[in-house]
Order: sequence, then structure tokens, then C-alpha cells
Amino acid sequence: MPGVEVINEVHVSEPGLIVVDVAAAEDRTAFAFQAVLADMWAATSKKRTTHVPGQPGVRLRCYLDTRQRLNACPEPTR
Repeated sequence: MPGVEVINEVHVSEPGLIVVDVAAAEDRTAFAFQAVLADMWAATSKKRTTHVPGQPGVRLRCYLDTRQRLNACPEPTR
């Protein structure tokens, strides 16, 4: 896909590591989605999105480590 960075092997070198490419209508939506991910798992944060001329909307890439659960719901007690 033109304008999209190649995924670096280190970002997916182990189970639980994820690269998320977000496409959204505008910055606010992309950052809101990134914030939801960051509330649940260790995630990189981006301060800006990218726009590919001739393409609709904006793009944002973030990296997650789902092995590091942040706001996990407590396990139910029996």
C-alpha cells in the first residue's frame, strides 16, 4: 500500500506484539481509538497522523504489547 511504512520485524518478533494501522476520517477519531488501546495495553503514542494525498482520511500506526495488560478487569471470585 503506498504511503504505509514497512513493518519492522522487531515489532512482531514475539507472540503478543501487534502493529495496528488505523484509518479514520480525521485526527480526533484516530487519536480516540489509540487512547482506547492505550488504556488496555502497553502502547506507543503518536502525536500526529499522516495523510496520503489523493486518499481519504488520515492514518496512524501504533504498536501494542498485549502481554502487558493495563486496566484489566479483576478475575471473578468463586
